[in-house]
Amino acid sequence: MNTWQLFKDGKWRPARSGQTYEVTNPANGEVVAVAASGDAEDAADAVRAAEAAFSAWAATPAKERAELLERLAALLEEDSEELARLITLEMGKPLAEARGEVKISADYLRWNAGEGVRAYGQMIPPPAGDKRLLTLRQPVGPVAAITPWNFPLSMVARKLGPALAAGCTVVLKPAGQTPGPAVRFCELAARAGIPDGVINLVTGPSSPIGDTLLQEEAIRKITFTGSTAVGKQLMAQAAEQVKRVSMELGGHAPLLVFEDADLDAAVAGAVSSKFRNSGQTCICANRIYVQASIAEAFTQKFKAKVDELVVGDGLQEETTIGPLINADAVDKVQEQVQDALDKGAKLIKGGRRSDREGNFYEPTVLADVDESMTITTEETFGPVAPIYVFETEEEAIAKANATPYGLAAYYYTRDLARSIRVYEGLQYGIIGCNDAVPTTAEAPFGGFKESGIGREGGPGSIDDFLETKFVSIAI
Repeated sequence: MNTWQLFKDGKWRPARSGQTYEVTNPANGEVVAVAASGDAEDAADAVRAAEAAFSAWAATPAKERAELLERLAALLEEDSEELARLITLEMGKPLAEARGEVKISADYLRWNAGEGVRAYGQMIPPPAGDKRLLTLRQPVGPVAAITPWNFPLSMVARKLGPALAAGCTVVLKPAGQTPGPAVRFCELAARAGIPDGVINLVTGPSSPIGDTLLQEEAIRKITFTGSTAVGKQLMAQAAEQVKRVSMELGGHAPLLVFEDADLDAAVAGAVSSKFRNSGQTCICANRIYVQASIAEAFTQKFKAKVDELVVGDGLQEETTIGPLINADAVDKVQEQVQDALDKGAKLIKGGRRSDREGNFYEPTVLADVDESMTITTEETFGPVAPIYVFETEEEAIAKANATPYGLAAYYYTRDLARSIRVYEGLQYGIIGCNDAVPTTAEAPFGGFKESGIGREGGPGSIDDFLETKFVSIAI
């Protein structure tokens, strides 16, 4: 069984209080690790370490910082199988998905290493001959990174990559359910040669640690991935000191299938998007809208494809649907399904807890779903696919946009003009046209409306971690 400690100023330490908590495998409830349960004092210690290390790290040439990130990426790849198994052990996702998470984690580090050496300033043409005007980019300061349980390694890399490349130091607070991948990331960062105090890790309960990170003046930016409700609370706290924030929050992704679509491709894409990570992603398809003329054919093909999914422990290679993160998640899914059935939805497949031990729910398909049902307005975070029917393109876009969220959307069509109209009309930050897996390190990730603020990844990924300083020189 693993033992996870706090990482402060380059040293592994127990919590000041000596308190620990158990980390369990959601597939079977077994205790797989004991983690230090940090508190406000531990968080304050980590902030002081990040503050003390900031000046030297900010002054480190960008090229050197990039080389360290490249080295860390290589170490992640060398330990990819161990990291993947750890992700699956604590979070439950199938091993194949966990291996993909390790790969994109290395990609995020490499991409941001390259961005860091291209954080250019500018020379500005002056209004008079006796002046010279210029700008330079400098790191914003120590950063607090708060990461979720559903991608316990890649979210660490996606947040720390740009922060470190920009010259910021970091205090990392991973989700309590999945601290192990963050611990391993810090171990590998130290092996890569990243200096003491540049990365600090505090595990434990959210409130005392998070509140301290928000209250400490030395922390100049918060980067958070999680629910919209918690994001709003953090933004309100950050406003008291005008801290910068990057927020990747909740989603309620629509997937539109038009009658001219390649039906087999649409079915495969919908299954991939909806059931990846057992539906526990912020960008998975939560609402599947199918044009009326092909609704019956789509539903039959979709059900047949879902029938092929294999529910089981993620450590078993044949598994394609792992457990949900905990019993509360199973209860939430069951409540949404029952609400839909009570209001007239038709059960095509599943609709109940699995008979297996652990937090499993059967892959579920619902038809005849409408706007009166909770599943239409609340994020499910589980393996449930509700199918809606629409008549016209305009109706589909309007229904897709009828939500306070705007993170990701998908659609399938072979009509070029329609494809342009739809991506221009959808109010979402990430759109997949005939593509159910648009996420990549080379592209920006973030949402409209209540799905967040800022972007992670892609060109300009480190911009939110840099300040622009203007200098006017009289000569």
